[in-house]
Amino acid sequence: MSENARPLDGLRVVEFASFVAGPSAGMTLAQLGADVIRVDPLGGNSDYRRWPVDTGSENSLYWTSLNRGKRTVAVDVRSHEGQELVLALATAPGPDAGIFVDNNVGRPWLSYDAMRARRSDVIAVHFEGHADGRGAVDYTVNTEVGVPELTGPPDAAPVNHVLPAWDIIAGQSVTTALLAAVYRRARTGAGSQINIALADVAAAWVANLGWLTEVSQRGDRERHGNYMYGSFGVDAVTADGGRVYVVALTPRQWKNLTETTGTSAVFAALAESLGVDFFTDEGRYIHREAIAAIIRPWFAERGFEQAKADLTAGGVLWGPYQSMRDFADQFRSDPASTPVLVDLDQPGVGTVVSASAPIRVDRAYSGAEPAHELGADTDEVLASVLGLSEAELGKLHDAGTI
Repeated sequence: MSENARPLDGLRVVEFASFVAGPSAGMTLAQLGADVIRVDPLGGNSDYRRWPVDTGSENSLYWTSLNRGKRTVAVDVRSHEGQELVLALATAPGPDAGIFVDNNVGRPWLSYDAMRARRSDVIAVHFEGHADGRGAVDYTVNTEVGVPELTGPPDAAPVNHVLPAWDIIAGQSVTTALLAAVYRRARTGAGSQINIALADVAAAWVANLGWLTEVSQRGDRERHGNYMYGSFGVDAVTADGGRVYVVALTPRQWKNLTETTGTSAVFAALAESLGVDFFTDEGRYIHREAIAAIIRPWFAERGFEQAKADLTAGGVLWGPYQSMRDFADQFRSDPASTPVLVDLDQPGVGTVVSASAPIRVDRAYSGAEPAHELGADTDEVLASVLGLSEAELGKLHDAGTI
């Protein structure tokens, strides 16, 4: 292996998936060096024009972001010939091939059995909504497991969030499952049929965090806005209207926060008066409103820049509130502040803010590659992977299959 080789160089994955989970898994694998071949129907899959879109070209910023670094093939998957091409790509020979990721529904020709009949050691990872076949998306499973009921101020209706967190976690589950299957095949020669349901991902993680047991014992948790649950964290406003979030998860962090804000003596007296230990999570959480009332005046007396300097010097765990535009502008003005981000020339769009993989290999970021135009690699992939001749490709073009 060369010094610059990436961990998954040589691995070939065929991805026939839409929206976030499957494409994000393929993107992660591509960033780690895998040759990811994305298959789309002619004209693009259901997410090809998904928002956000570029203000000039109307090209999907979502699609071009999640499909960076992949080769792209477009075929008529309604035709028998197109279906044969997809199956052939999914089950192509070679020790580092025969790996397929999809989230298709209602395509029996693309079943695991159909692939296994062509290659006995095929690895197929299928992503679905519910394990029983019912549909679901991030926003429906999030409400189903109760997260919006925990979010927001006490007197508000349930609050959804815009981040498709379950989809993102599910995408990483797809990646983990796929690599585990590759490892098993290398050891035993066995293929794998893997199914991952989005609803299972959400249910498993609210259980893994202890939340389901908690509500069965204590009842539903109350909503309390921006306070951190189970320890201490709160927002505070500076004299010039800036807003920060401060956290004290450990005794050291609590000590740093009170010393920096000059409130150590006040809290020592309050602890003695109430018979509480503020160096414990429960002490800080139960009395969170009293703590906030005592420390917030310190912020109100200082401008944001002064508070920032003092908090940092005091070793306080904190972060600024800023808009996403502010975050983007921060990268533009100081790229070194967020080295995982990169400016990338995306054909059809222009310069976009892109990202390396957040996984640093040998202390280096992966860099970013643009997304290819839909179907741009069809001929090259079918020729190099399936060995189709120019004449055979020509017939497929003439028939409208590719």
